[in-house]
Amino acid sequence: MSITEIFLLAILMIFAVPYVVWRVFNLDYYAPLVVVQIVAGILLGPGVLGAVFPDYYKFVFNPPVIQSLNGIAYWAVMLFVWIAGIELDLKKAWVNRRETGVTAGLALGTPLVFGCVIAAGLLHYDGWIGSAATPLQFVFGIGMACAVTALPILILFMEKLEILRQPIGQRILRYASLDDIAIWGVLALILLDWTRIGRQGAFLVVFAVASYLFRKLMVAVPERDRWYLGLIWLASCGFAADWAGLHFMVGAFLAGAVTDSDWFDQKQMDFMRHHVLLVVMPVFFLSTGLRTNWDVGGTAVFVAAGLLLVASVAGKLAGIHLAGRILKWEPGEASIIGWLLQTKALIMIIFVNILLDKNLITNEAFTALLLMAVASTMLTTPVVYPMLQNVKALIFKTS
Repeated sequence: MSITEIFLLAILMIFAVPYVVWRVFNLDYYAPLVVVQIVAGILLGPGVLGAVFPDYYKFVFNPPVIQSLNGIAYWAVMLFVWIAGIELDLKKAWVNRRETGVTAGLALGTPLVFGCVIAAGLLHYDGWIGSAATPLQFVFGIGMACAVTALPILILFMEKLEILRQPIGQRILRYASLDDIAIWGVLALILLDWTRIGRQGAFLVVFAVASYLFRKLMVAVPERDRWYLGLIWLASCGFAADWAGLHFMVGAFLAGAVTDSDWFDQKQMDFMRHHVLLVVMPVFFLSTGLRTNWDVGGTAVFVAAGLLLVASVAGKLAGIHLAGRILKWEPGEASIIGWLLQTKALIMIIFVNILLDKNLITNEAFTALLLMAVASTMLTTPVVYPMLQNVKALIFKTS
């Protein structure tokens, strides 16, 4: 078979396997299709398919095919992170700054501390910290992975639960948006490379000037031109950030963060996010699955994943309940908000992909974090749906 035929066979597997499993087993209640695609990526990786059918795995996922898939995956995840940056609404967060600041701060800080404790414990064992990481980078990287909220997946869940456009849904979006900015800011600090500090400083200065000019240009051009200009801006920021040593996904997020969502039609933005998830993101999920590894032993990876899951969920719930006491929320409100905000999935997987790319964590640590992200996301709907049925009045509560 030619490389083209093998590549198309891989594409067929990427799209067919998760969809068939999702439909046949009717998994929509527990997870959207994207979560099943993430799990399928793990199953099609070296840890499962490669272990059971090693010859077939090497035949399909040979180096030229993997290189082609990775190219699609890079652009897919840049588009996805760019859209996430655009959809941040800091204006509403500023209007409700006390409530948003207290909630977002505790929602981020508490699981960060819990995750750092687990990471500090992992330092005592071989096989977890990456070759290029300092202990501090590893601990804060793992801790921040436990604190992440997956904003785009959160939007999908709240649409499904029919609360996205309700007051409680808009409040949750504010909290998650503020945490998103903090997460990417902390990531930039974790990736700070003193050998490239000059480049990174130059990037920030040039980015600030270029952002000002870009914003002026976007306001001046017709709306039909803004999407194309936005893609040029995305590619430019991704290249510049990677050249500076901050990683192209940091550049993609910054490109979106300085882009106003009201420059685009909201319906078109929703379609864009949907089509990116439909058409190209499954390739990213597979490329993520190809990075999984169980060399330190399957049991150790699952134990680490379990500990990280407990730290992530317990930390998020503890922080939100503390915020609820400070802000005097109604009974049951903190549990709903906390369980929704502990959703990990995509953004956390993107985050740990960057840590792996920079050799701050090993493939084994990456695998444990990936398992934790999938488990936390699949817990969300089954836990939150019954709560919403019991406290419907909270859906319409504005503050």
